[in-house]
Amino acid sequence: MANKHKFIFTGLLVFTSLQWTLSVPVEELHATYWNNKGREALHSAMNMQLNNRQAKNIILFLGDGMGVTTVTAARILKGQLAGKSGEETSLVMDTFPHLALSKTYNVDQQMPDSAGTATAYLCGVKANYGTLGVTAACPRYNCSATYGNEVTSVLHRAKQAGKSVGIVTTTRVQHASPGANYAHSANRGWYADSDLTAEAVQNGCRDIAYQLIHNTEINVILGGGRQYMFPRDMQDPEYPTYRGDRNDGQNLVMEWLKNKKNAKYVWNKAEFDAVNPANTDFLMGLFEPKDCRYELERDPSKDPSLTEMVEKAIQILSKNKKGYFLFVEDKGRIDHGHHGNRAKKALYETVEFDQAIGRAAELTSEQETLSVVTADHSHVFAFGGHSIRGNPVLGVSHSIAEDNKHFTTAVYGNGPGYKMVNGTRPDVNVTTSSSNDYRQQAPVPLDSETHGIEDVAIFAKGPMSHLFHGVQEQSYIAHVMAYAACLEPYDNCKLPPPSNAGFIHPSLLLLLMGLILSLLYT
Repeated sequence: MANKHKFIFTGLLVFTSLQWTLSVPVEELHATYWNNKGREALHSAMNMQLNNRQAKNIILFLGDGMGVTTVTAARILKGQLAGKSGEETSLVMDTFPHLALSKTYNVDQQMPDSAGTATAYLCGVKANYGTLGVTAACPRYNCSATYGNEVTSVLHRAKQAGKSVGIVTTTRVQHASPGANYAHSANRGWYADSDLTAEAVQNGCRDIAYQLIHNTEINVILGGGRQYMFPRDMQDPEYPTYRGDRNDGQNLVMEWLKNKKNAKYVWNKAEFDAVNPANTDFLMGLFEPKDCRYELERDPSKDPSLTEMVEKAIQILSKNKKGYFLFVEDKGRIDHGHHGNRAKKALYETVEFDQAIGRAAELTSEQETLSVVTADHSHVFAFGGHSIRGNPVLGVSHSIAEDNKHFTTAVYGNGPGYKMVNGTRPDVNVTTSSSNDYRQQAPVPLDSETHGIEDVAIFAKGPMSHLFHGVQEQSYIAHVMAYAACLEPYDNCKLPPPSNAGFIHPSLLLLLMGLILSLLYT
């Protein structure tokens, strides 16, 4: 190899030249490695056993704005954060055996929003852009059209069937995605009664925060959104300049706590950590006035992570012998990061989201828990360009553009990243593009980047997860979850009861192995 030197370092071959550096695992240079991987994957596929039993529990993980490109980039980032090149890494969701694609359009719009899509995947009915828990016969902002067009979520149906239910999100708990679990609203923006229009007030429509505590009894509510729960004269406990948003003078947290046994409200990490799941049946945790902080900015001493919230929620909900339904969303600020053309924030959120999925897997049995991971929509986020193996996800291409400037491999189709200096775009380097607040470049100037229109992935494991296949309408997701758990309208599904036979929890398995080893060496 002329003008190149070969080194072996920690199992990698490192090729260097003046132009680039390439790190390749030594074993990948040989056909044996790839043939063995192919055989292993083929063997797993041929021996896959379908679980045709009823699901005792359902966990729906919703990565808001988590398109396929985001999944790919987050996968590589996860590997690179662990010191690897990244491309060969697997996310936890990657290991789910069943996969499908979801068509995300709203009834009235090609490009969807989080409200209409949430109505689809939670209630089984596609809806209009900006509306929650109502059919498309209800136009946005038309309160009077809400009546008679309400649709119910799988969460609500699970509660009616005697299961415990929960919502965990990194956005405000009244936001579009969690809101479709319990609310019926002609406008996703009616967070508090102060947001209602005159027509909505006149026709008796209630704000989403009010519906949160009155429509469905939810056992666990964790996320942000404090200000919509309290009256205007009430000071926020964390930010003295913040006040509540409610005109009606109600303290909805106190209303929620009424007539509940073993119920707790917390607003910070210390209080959250002090909650004992064994003697807690209802938990509301609101950690910010609006949305929770980005994972890159979160203070671990003040706010719990998504993973910590998921763990606590499962511990509380799993006490119900009839099972539970848990909705987990990283709105997350995945979506918010993309809207700002800040790929680093979006991708770090996705890595944390996947970690939460992994922790849930450790706490549940695949034999009795249907786990579904999907997105409501994508973003106009692209990931490409000439880059060698192991190139930083947030780095630059190894080729130069026709304007003789560098460009990042992560870019956006539109948004606030548009920037021109003296009639041309600015140059960029990896130091700049790796900063927390860097905005990837975009060719179309908008104050907020738009959602994408293409299909998103559905990953699934557990009872009846094989029903996720092919390309489906987004509303199909709710129907599979309801059928798998024998919930209305499939309460006569006649599936065999869930089976946990042969399941050994990972923590118990480690304990047993330790006991065996101690016996062998004593």
